[in-house]
Amino acid sequence: MREIVFDTETTGTDPERGDRIVEIGCVELIDLVPTGVTFHRYINPERDVPAEVVRVHGLTGEFLSDKPVFGASEVVEELLAFIGDAPLVAHNAEFDRRFLNAELGRLGLSLIPKERCVDTLLIARKKYPGAPASLDALCRRLNIDLTARDKHGALLDSQLLAAVYLELKGGRERRLDFLDPDAAAQTQNQTPQGILEAKSSQPRRERPQALGLLSTLEEIEAHRAFVATLGKEPAWNRFLTESGQGTA
Repeated sequence: MREIVFDTETTGTDPERGDRIVEIGCVELIDLVPTGVTFHRYINPERDVPAEVVRVHGLTGEFLSDKPVFGASEVVEELLAFIGDAPLVAHNAEFDRRFLNAELGRLGLSLIPKERCVDTLLIARKKYPGAPASLDALCRRLNIDLTARDKHGALLDSQLLAAVYLELKGGRERRLDFLDPDAAAQTQNQTPQGILEAKSSQPRRERPQALGLLSTLEEIEAHRAFVATLGKEPAWNRFLTESGQGTA
């Protein structure tokens, strides 16, 4: 399954009062695992950036003044092409959805429906009721490295959230992969379809040595005797060889 983890940085907290997106970052997931394919843009908000907001993400009006506006093809068209019709994962997803829809609405484009979004904040609050559920708190709880995060950043926060999302959905065991190491490395910059094809094309590895018996001969005979008491043609007979061993 393809999903997109995304995050925005903005000029404030309310798009209805004129606050705008100044940065957007997206991370592609296939079956909950990042593929290495990302989307990232800084955006000229066409307005000032308050000092108290700059302290949060470090993006000043001067820095953003030569960046493309949201309506530029390199932002909105490439963003929409990147996310496609995939579910969108965000922390406090309604905040980011409102800002994204405000920008899309200004351009007369289709809005993102609420049901398309997955909110990791709600998942975390359900999984850890009463515990802090900020992105920082979840990273610390789940032992995800935060050393690179001195300020908020849309792409970095999306990458951290992708790691958190994996843990919230089942943990690191979901990363088990039967690709050869060389083949796995080659998937880093492939398309989702290419990654899936690479996985399906990998041959099964034969064991260098067959597994030995997991039971003693006495245990096998005892089991054989028990099966004989189960009536005519018990199902176990289909899994026993003449010596009493299992066929698998």
